[in-house]
Amino acid sequence: IFNNKSKIITQIKYLFQLPSWLQVIQSDYQPQLLSSPEEKIELLSQTGVDNCILLPFTQELSKLTAYEFMQLLYDKYKVRMLVIGYDHRFGHNRAETFEDYCRYGRELGIHIMQAMAYTQEQDKVSSSAIRRALLSGDVMTAQKYLGYNYFLEGTVVSGYQVGRKIGFPTANLRVDFPYKLIPSIGVYAVRVQVAGQQWKGMLSIGYRPTINNGNDLSIEVHILDFQGDIYNQKMRLEFIEFLRPEVKFDSVDELIAQMHKDKEETIKVFQ
Repeated sequence: IFNNKSKIITQIKYLFQLPSWLQVIQSDYQPQLLSSPEEKIELLSQTGVDNCILLPFTQELSKLTAYEFMQLLYDKYKVRMLVIGYDHRFGHNRAETFEDYCRYGRELGIHIMQAMAYTQEQDKVSSSAIRRALLSGDVMTAQKYLGYNYFLEGTVVSGYQVGRKIGFPTANLRVDFPYKLIPSIGVYAVRVQVAGQQWKGMLSIGYRPTINNGNDLSIEVHILDFQGDIYNQKMRLEFIEFLRPEVKFDSVDELIAQMHKDKEETIKVFQ
């Protein structure tokens, strides 16, 4: 919800935890989100918005009609202009149409605007399209649609230290936000931000079938030309390019040989 001031300042006014509306309606729903509430705030702050208010979606809020919700926006949050997505519906059971919102707006004193679909090269840009791209490993299309490199943030945790034994020590990431979408299994060239610095890295997302890792999904990155202890530190991984799918090799030696090739490919990507 944005106010209608003309001058642009970067000010975050309120921040609430914002559960997915489906999590409220279906308690067992496990969403795959492109960003956490904190990440949304960070991204919005870079655009120069005046204020940002995230409303917690509750059972009580879910029972409001569209008119009642708009009245809440008018009375409590002083909203005088409401921009609605071209395919967005709100209110209990999402029963009303955009024409209804316009009629309610005239009654309440809220100017209603409808945002048009955003397209790139005739492709309609949407969160669903971005999810499909990421789940297929197409991080470059995701970057084009998002306007920034998709990223994972979390904490460096200890792993099995197999990479260290084969000459490719890795930092294992535990993603902080449990509903963050994890891109497709495979190997990626990534930009690593940790300990206040930026590095090149090759990331593996998968189950490490060559060493029989079982059903535990691992997110581990080999940081090029890096040495140091970064356990328990925060780390961000920005996806640059998909290199290859996960493969089960017949031996550890074959895995090592492939990792050398992956490293060469990663260096080429950054060059």
